Amino acid sequence: MTTGTCPDLVLDTTCLAHVGRIDRLDVLGDLLSGRRCWTTTAVREELRRGPEVGHELGKVLDLPWLPVVPQDDWDHIMSFSRWVERIGSTERNIGEATVFAAAEVLEAVAITDDRNATAVARSYGLRVHGTVWLLAQACLEGKLTETGAANLVDMLRGSGMRLPCSGADFPAFARKHGLL
Repeated sequence: MTTGTCPDLVLDTTCLAHVGRIDRLDVLGDLLSGRRCWTTTAVREELRRGPEVGHELGKVLDLPWLPVVPQDDWDHIMSFSRWVERIGSTERNIGEATVFAAAEVLEAVAITDDRNATAVARSYGLRVHGTVWLLAQACLEGKLTETGAANLVDMLRGSGMRLPCSGADFPAFARKHGLL
């Protein structure tokens, strides 16, 4: 459940993998301090099995601030079943389905950068945002400057992450979409 003004978060693979690729997991942890954050067993498995499992991505599996949500109770199982029906049951969608189920049960915000999954989740009323939103939140909380966020956006895009704006466009994009 959300505590205070900072919503709890359940993180999907994309943000974690790309932040790991640019060796900034420590920065992400600092930006998310003060929030309860989780991930799921499926996300950890996607990271473990991923094509680029290396030193930095391996670190994602051991982040002390990112525990795995237990999803073996009835509420999580039923929620997962509903999300699989909604977004599909391909191997590619399992991580998102577990993240959405956890966010639903915990009344948290799901963090994913999958545009199609985000659209489906929002159509069912789930609170879901992406990495750019996380960076904007860090700016609003005084943990990151807009320039720092812009630099991270460019680094993430350089790692192959698809984001809706470049670093140079981050401030204008974030303002246009009500993030800053």
